Amino acid sequence: MRRIEAKYSRYRADSIVSRINAAAGACAVACDEETLALLEYADAVYRSSGGRFDITSGVLRKVWDFRIGSVPSAQALERWLPLVGWQQVQRDGASVMLAQAGMELDFGGFGKEYAVDRAAELLALQGVRHGYVNLGGDMRFLGPRPDGEEWNIGIQHPRDTQATLASVPLSRGALATSGDYERFFEADGRRYCHILDPRNGMPVSYWRSVSVVAPMAIAAGSCSTTAMLLERDGLDFLEQSGFSFLAIDQDGRIFRR
Repeated sequence: MRRIEAKYSRYRADSIVSRINAAAGACAVACDEETLALLEYADAVYRSSGGRFDITSGVLRKVWDFRIGSVPSAQALERWLPLVGWQQVQRDGASVMLAQAGMELDFGGFGKEYAVDRAAELLALQGVRHGYVNLGGDMRFLGPRPDGEEWNIGIQHPRDTQATLASVPLSRGALATSGDYERFFEADGRRYCHILDPRNGMPVSYWRSVSVVAPMAIAAGSCSTTAMLLERDGLDFLEQSGFSFLAIDQDGRIFRR
């Protein structure tokens, strides 16, 4: 996990992501096989989400500060939106270049889930057969409890920090949740969450929470986030994914499979 953080964190100047971002509009940066594979995954998720899951949209955090809790002006958003667009990422063999100066890649949409999967795979290679890896609610299960019983995992209620929405029994696979309650602020009676639509730079607002069970954490996480980004169309996406899910919309209606 420390290795992956050091390699892909946008907060570290020596990470491969920071080096690609620093060279935006100037030159290509050589990448290793692991990084190229993650960029290929980002491309696949971008296409399957209809362009909503876009790892270049992290640049919009420059106008959204959820600690201060203020809504940026339309002019401020218009300034940064031209720097959003996966189609502007040039991949040529083992090198990557961002077409415009100021563009950025941000692996935050699946980096934590990737770390969960890698940690779980290493533990499995060492013979671990019972347990799970948990990074902030993104989980990968290595097997049931030692007595053979499944783990019962509570899903956080998106409007009550002291309550759970449901309990999910799991022994294999992965679980990830995306929601509007992790980082948000409220202004003029509206909730603004940190999941931003790359088309207009505005927070999504249809779902309170989406949880997905999939074979791998990276798949569960990108699926739940994509459903949030697709808003009303997210339910069709979830149903077509083939994964089990539990989602609650802004009216409190629960959908599951």
